[in-house]
Amino acid sequence: MAPRQTRAVAPSRIGGLLAVPVLLAGIAGCSGSDDEPTARATSSATATETSAAPTSEAAATPTGPIGPGCELVFPAAAGGAPADLAAQPVSAVVGANPQLSTLTAAVGAANLVDVLNTREDVTVLAPTNAAFDALGPDALPALLADGPRLTSLLTHHVLPGRLAPADLVGEHVTLNGDPITVAGPPDAPTVAAEGTLAGAAPATVVCGDVPTANATVYVIDQVLAPAG
Repeated sequence: MAPRQTRAVAPSRIGGLLAVPVLLAGIAGCSGSDDEPTARATSSATATETSAAPTSEAAATPTGPIGPGCELVFPAAAGGAPADLAAQPVSAVVGANPQLSTLTAAVGAANLVDVLNTREDVTVLAPTNAAFDALGPDALPALLADGPRLTSLLTHHVLPGRLAPADLVGEHVTLNGDPITVAGPPDAPTVAAEGTLAGAAPATVVCGDVPTANATVYVIDQVLAPAG
């Protein structure tokens, strides 16, 4: 009987076993190569989304009139559209607004109409009628009868430069020559209660960043107090 050829089979099996790790290594190498472009694409997409996303500061920057009462104070149907207001001097804009009639009377009594109309590039903080009413029934007659005090009070509401909301927030020197501090965020600027004549609540913007021919107007809900 012929001898069994066991020695020839064994090397074949060993060769097959040795080939398995090589084959697995090749599969692992291919898998890593396929994943690398995917990882790069994912990383690139993430970077693109991150760079495209707006920062919180940019998103919070106002791009037009601010305040909850713009439609009430400057209704577009009554000539309150920005394009209509931008062609008129500031005293004309204030004088034509029924919400600002007390301020108009005060400016006239202090002979400041021409001063406001001829002053280029200023920001006017304009108190509403309600702001003057909050001072009590005797406050306005007393102010109107005291020319120097009235002038000081009104010019305290005028700041140099056409200030956008982000620029309004900060410290300024008024046309009266005294300081004023406006806190923020830019879309809701305030003056602290101690900076108001009534002293009971901070001044907030009813409608602001409204352009006129020579000034930017911010209608506020408190009368501000000059320093000292």
